[in-house]
Amino acid sequence: MPKTIVRHEEEHLYSAPPETEAGRALSAALLRLRRAQHAQENRALRSSGLSNLDLRALRYLVQAGRDERFLSPKDLGFVLGTSSANMTNIVDRLVAKGYVERVSHPTDRRAHHLMPTEAAVRHVDIALGEHHSRLVAEIDKLGDEVAATTALAIARIADALDALPEAP
Repeated sequence: MPKTIVRHEEEHLYSAPPETEAGRALSAALLRLRRAQHAQENRALRSSGLSNLDLRALRYLVQAGRDERFLSPKDLGFVLGTSSANMTNIVDRLVAKGYVERVSHPTDRRAHHLMPTEAAVRHVDIALGEHHSRLVAEIDKLGDEVAATTALAIARIADALDALPEAP
């Protein structure tokens, strides 16, 4: 019974449903997408063998590395929204697993930045690559008109959600 409640809660709107059948179908599809993404994130997390925060840190470091940007532990802690003490523990765990190297800053002897190793890149690609490949494959099947209309609808919905004020 509890799993049924959780499964159906993700399909529930805490407002009146859209007025039209097409609107209700779109709402249901968006909620189903959210549920599928959440399930995939959980599968990726379990298969990674890392904590949620450690995997997020690794993802950010890999992406920064691909963009040829360098993150300090302080930068990464800010992005993750965690304390410097917790950040030290995260970095220590990722270094111990061979996923991150501390590299001296080129101009500041006291500072260093974090570099993902090749093992980290492979680990992130394995954890997330199939998910993203499937997204792209399905998008490529849509055709330009459907993809453009869908992109517009999703962007409008995302803009409306982004405009919501912070909760008190």
